[in-house]
This record gives sequence, structure tokens and C-alpha cells, in this order.
Amino acid sequence: MGFFDFFKNKNKTENADESSILQENESIETEIEESDENKDLATDTDLIEEDAESYEELSEKAEEADLERAVSENEKSELIKEIEETAGEAEQQEENEESTKLQEEFTEDNSDRCEAAETQAEQTAEEPKKGFFARLKEGLGKTRKNILGSVDSVLGAFTKIDEDLFEELEEALIMADLGVQTTMDICDNLRKRVKKENVTDPSKIKDMLCEEISAILTEDCEEEFEFKKPTVMLVIGVNGVGKTTTIGKLASVYKKEGKSVMLAAADTFRAAAIDQLMVWGKRCGVDVIRHEENSDPAAVVFDAASAAKNRKTDILICDTAGRLHNKKNLMEELKKISKVIEREYPEANKEVFLVLDATTGQNALQQAKLFKEVSDITGIILTKLDGTAKGGIVVAIKSELKIPVRYIGVGEGIEDLQKFNPESFAKALFDAE
Repeated sequence: MGFFDFFKNKNKTENADESSILQENESIETEIEESDENKDLATDTDLIEEDAESYEELSEKAEEADLERAVSENEKSELIKEIEETAGEAEQQEENEESTKLQEEFTEDNSDRCEAAETQAEQTAEEPKKGFFARLKEGLGKTRKNILGSVDSVLGAFTKIDEDLFEELEEALIMADLGVQTTMDICDNLRKRVKKENVTDPSKIKDMLCEEISAILTEDCEEEFEFKKPTVMLVIGVNGVGKTTTIGKLASVYKKEGKSVMLAAADTFRAAAIDQLMVWGKRCGVDVIRHEENSDPAAVVFDAASAAKNRKTDILICDTAGRLHNKKNLMEELKKISKVIEREYPEANKEVFLVLDATTGQNALQQAKLFKEVSDITGIILTKLDGTAKGGIVVAIKSELKIPVRYIGVGEGIEDLQKFNPESFAKALFDAE
């Protein structure tokens, strides 16, 4: 073998060695990878086993917790039920005790309550009658105190009936606004009765005085005043007596009685008089015929009479300007209005109501005398009786002028404008039942 062959064999040997080394390396690497995979697989298996054990432990704990929770909920429900039953028993016991207590109280007070209910029922049944008389009696309180105080003072100062007693009595009645002529007539009748009946006790004169005044008030008076249909009412009077307010109250009264009502705003001179009547008309639900302020009152009445005639209205109430009884021009205007009503509505019943303020006393009587000269007054409405001690003017007006009093005002409310009942007035005036 030559030198070249030696190197050639040597290279083959070296290449074979390198190839063997490479194969060994690959084998070693393969074994290492397989070993790593086996190791990882073992590790994963261990973890899975550990997880399984943990899961089993958690499941056992959860089951124990659920069991404990169920037991707790059951105990809680039983406890709540027991508490509710205890509370129900306590509440029932409390209700029973309260019921027993109320029953005892009812038993004790039953007779008293029955008596109170019967008394209240009796009062309710008598309320309309007592209510009317009570309001009248209360409204005449100042007048009654004035008249009765003076009369009682005079009669209490005498032990026998003589002329001195009658002179003192005359003075007391005149001061109570019964009027001079009316007082003289009453005392003359009392003298005759005392002599005829042989009365010696001065206290008996009080009852006789009540009878005399009642006779004056009831003389020639119908049992109850009622309007004929249709009616035109002319309301007159001086400034400040309450005409417009009285008209509003009258409209309310008639409307409640089922009558159809219309108002005429013929007071065109006083500021806001038309507006005031419009307010009353709206409140009562009745129509108001009106013109502009300062227009002709007769023209307003003309239109109102035509409207009432066409609509077949039961009652037409005409408001007029406050006429001073010493002013000739205004009194002539009143005559003109009366002629318009007679000409335009001849078939209607005519009523002329004079409104007087009771607080003016004898001045009211003078007003009535002068108004009677220019108008055929058919009735008197006396207002503000509740605020004066001069209510005796009612007796003077009826006695001297022979004009019936139709309505009296004993308060500010609508129900306080009452139909005048002579007998009730006399009883209320002398504090009799």
C-alpha cells in the first residue's frame, strides 16, 4: 500500500468515524427527547391526579356546605314560623283584650249614648222651626234689650198702676222708636184695658203691651205674602240702605222657590252699581238686563220689561238709583220709570218695595212718608235690624202708614233676609216662645 492509499484509507476511516459519531449523537438526542417527553407526560399525569384529588375534596366540601346551608335554612324557617306564631298569638290576645275593653266601655256608656242620640234626633227634627225663630230672636237682640229694658225699668219702679206709670211708659216707648202717635195709641188702649179688666199689678202691663203691639203688626195682614205671576217689582230707597244687596238676596230666595227671575240694572248713576248687580245675577244664576253707565234708567226698564214679557219670566226685579227724598228731579225720574212699566207690561202685577235702614229710626219713617207721596208703595223691606236698637220703627211704620212690612234683614247672610211674620216678630221682640 502506497502513501496515497494510506491517506485514502485513513480518510475513509475518519469519515466512517464521523458518520458513526453523528449517528450516536442523533441517537443520544432522540433518547434525550424521548426522555423529556416521558418526563413531561409523567408530570402532566401527576398534575391531573392532583387536580382530581382537589376536585374530589372541593366536591365533598361543597356537598357539606350545601347540607349545612339546607340545615340552616330549615332551622331559620322553623324559627321564623315560630316567631310568627308567637307574634300572632300575642296580637290575637291584644285584640281580644281591646275588644273586651271596648265592650265593657260600650256597655257602661250605652244608656248615655242612647239618650244623647235621642236628644240630637229631637233637635234635628225641630231645627227648621227653631233655626228661623232663633235667627230672628238673635237679630232683634239690641231692639229687645232697648224696649224691654226701658219697660221693665218703668214697671219695676211702681207698685200700683196710675197716670204717672203711663207717662213714664210713654216716654220709654217713644225712646224705643215706636213713634209718638203709635205710642199714644198704645197707651190709650192700655188704660182702657186696665180699667175694663180691673188690673192692679203693674207687671201685668208687660203682657198687655205685647198683645197690643202684636195686634198692630197683624192688622190687615194676609197669612203669607205670595207673588202673582208675572210680577214686576220696583225696588226704591235712598242711598246706602242696601237696595242692590237686598235685590240679590230676593233673587236667590225666589230662584230657590222655583220661580224664574230677571234683574234690571236701572241704577245707572252710582259707580259700580251695575257691576255689583251683575255679580249677584251670576251668583244666583239669573239674567241681568243692563245698559252703559249714565244711560237712561227708563230705557233700561223698557228693555227689561220687553225681555221679561217675551221670555214669560215670573218676576222682574228692577234696581233703581238711590233717590234722596228731598231731591225733586230724582223723584220725578221714579215716576217716569213707573209709567214705562205700566205702559209696556200692563198685564203684569206691580209691586213697589221701599227699602229702609232700621238704624236710622224715625228718619226711616219720614222717608216712607215722602216716598209714599210720589209712589204707590206696596211693601216695606227693613234692613239691618240686627245692628240697631231702633227696631221699634217696624211698629210705627205699620201703625201710621198702614204699609205692610214684607221682609226684614236680621243678618248679612242670604238666609237672614226673612219674610216678615208679625206674630213671630212680636214674640221675638218680647222674648216669648
